[in-house]
Amino acid sequence: MNFEPTPRAKDYAQRVRAFIRQHILPVEHEHWEGILGQGHLGDWTQWKIPARVEELKARAKAEGLWNLFLPDAAYGPGLSTMEYTLSAEETGWSLMAPEIFNCNAPDTGNMEVIWKYGSPEQKEQWLKPLAAGEIRSVFFMTEPDVASSDATNMQATAVVEGNEVVLNGKKWWSSGVGDPRCKVGIFMAHTPNADADRHHQHSMVLVPLDTPGITIKRMLPVFGEWDEPHGHGEVHFDNVRLPVSAFIAGPGKGFEIAQGRLGPGRIHHCMRCIGAAEHALELMIKRGMSRTAFKKPILNLGGNRERVAEARLLIDQARLLTLHAAWKLDKLGPMGALSDVSAIKVVAPNMLQKVVDMAIQIHGGAGVSRDVPLTAFFNQARSLRLADGPDEVHKGVIARVELAKHGFFK
Repeated sequence: MNFEPTPRAKDYAQRVRAFIRQHILPVEHEHWEGILGQGHLGDWTQWKIPARVEELKARAKAEGLWNLFLPDAAYGPGLSTMEYTLSAEETGWSLMAPEIFNCNAPDTGNMEVIWKYGSPEQKEQWLKPLAAGEIRSVFFMTEPDVASSDATNMQATAVVEGNEVVLNGKKWWSSGVGDPRCKVGIFMAHTPNADADRHHQHSMVLVPLDTPGITIKRMLPVFGEWDEPHGHGEVHFDNVRLPVSAFIAGPGKGFEIAQGRLGPGRIHHCMRCIGAAEHALELMIKRGMSRTAFKKPILNLGGNRERVAEARLLIDQARLLTLHAAWKLDKLGPMGALSDVSAIKVVAPNMLQKVVDMAIQIHGGAGVSRDVPLTAFFNQARSLRLADGPDEVHKGVIARVELAKHGFFK
């Protein structure tokens, strides 16, 4: 087991770090302030992409800092999961950065699915423009009318009728569907099959968003923020008809694909959490040493130094656990790293939530303003404790793996 980064992993991480500090962080506050008004009442039809986004994307692409997450040299540098972790952590310093490097969710997961499971035609139609950063995508999984922590509860259906697949159902928290560049989605749904077990009755279908029968009902705010121009939508599907070639890998393959999709994506999320926590800790220290109360720097008051130490311990523990999961994912695949990936999915967002909370406290009133990115990082942390499976589900996976080690398989 070796966590020493390869020379090219170090090189890309250093270049990503330099790009973020030179081109992104200086304009990020202005960027977000400039688009806040777009989110009024979730009127996503008025959302626009600031010109600087495409300008920065073009610069990053020209510098070779593009599609760093995809382990295929045809689309980027072809970094392994382990090699990408360093760059992923760097992008966590900025909420804007992942998109600039074309390493943003849900596009990363969707691209990985099409790359790994898609047909040649699907790759030509959808992977190429996604990998080029020309369009964006959405993943339709969570549903409003069921407990989506159990994915077998899905009520949405993808049923074969002749040479067509017909989609029906409601989805929500469909992140990215408000983006005016969003052109395609992956729809996960129940495909009834009396001859299959419960984990082979679900499918993934590629669906162009201009297909008749798709209605974006509303955007959903997260802690009062609309996340414009990205957005999280509730979307209804009413007899949406597509050719059977729209299935990814065929009917009944949904859970198999989901396992392959979510493993690497959780590594990306967790490393970004670590980068965000490093940013929060830096802000916490600078604020604490620059402000004075009772004739002392506030970092020297009320146990605040211990909070700095606790933050360092939490961050480094989460990083080591995530690197271990990435190493196992590369060596053993998603099933071999099942427990490890679930572990980091619990640990990293909880770590970020604690570190950001401490940083907010040090900042006082400024900590809950938009003058610093701490509320956005807190929003990110708390949301990730639900996204891609809540903490409780991942703890259940870990417990099941532990019990199996002792001969208990239920």
